[in-house]
Amino acid sequence: GINPPVSAMFRNQYDTDVTTWSPQGRLHQVEYAMEAVKQGSAAVGVRSNTHAVLTTLKRASSDLSDFQKKIFHIDEHLGIAIAGLSSDARVLSRYMRTECLNHRFVYDTALPVGRLVSQIGDKSQACTQGSWLRPYGVGLLVAGYDQTGPHIYQTCPSGN
Repeated sequence: GINPPVSAMFRNQYDTDVTTWSPQGRLHQVEYAMEAVKQGSAAVGVRSNTHAVLTTLKRASSDLSDFQKKIFHIDEHLGIAIAGLSSDARVLSRYMRTECLNHRFVYDTALPVGRLVSQIGDKSQACTQGSWLRPYGVGLLVAGYDQTGPHIYQTCPSGN
């Protein structure tokens, strides 16, 4: 058969990598990652003056499959709930665990929640700058407790 031209295989000519801006000023790869988060199951976080709680929907994609884990333990003071691609969540959760362990080893204290979330935002945003990378297709709700009390933060694939 006749092979279609390369540009016909993609949605448009501006979504082949993350560094190509469309004439409308859009990064389609980032929008695709944001859509993966929207298609994921719901995650909800609630914070009071003393507690932060995360919950997710536990559903299987079919009767023959098992559910996928949506809440991850990161450290004694920190956990995350995810929406989007579980594989990307596992990569980020491993990074978060390593950062928490390194901080505890060096400073003998727990890593402040806000600092860790800022590092995740920087890591996610860096994936929008290189053509050899792709944005993480996962949104995180990060719940934790540090010296200033309980916190809940949200991250998204764009790094905002």
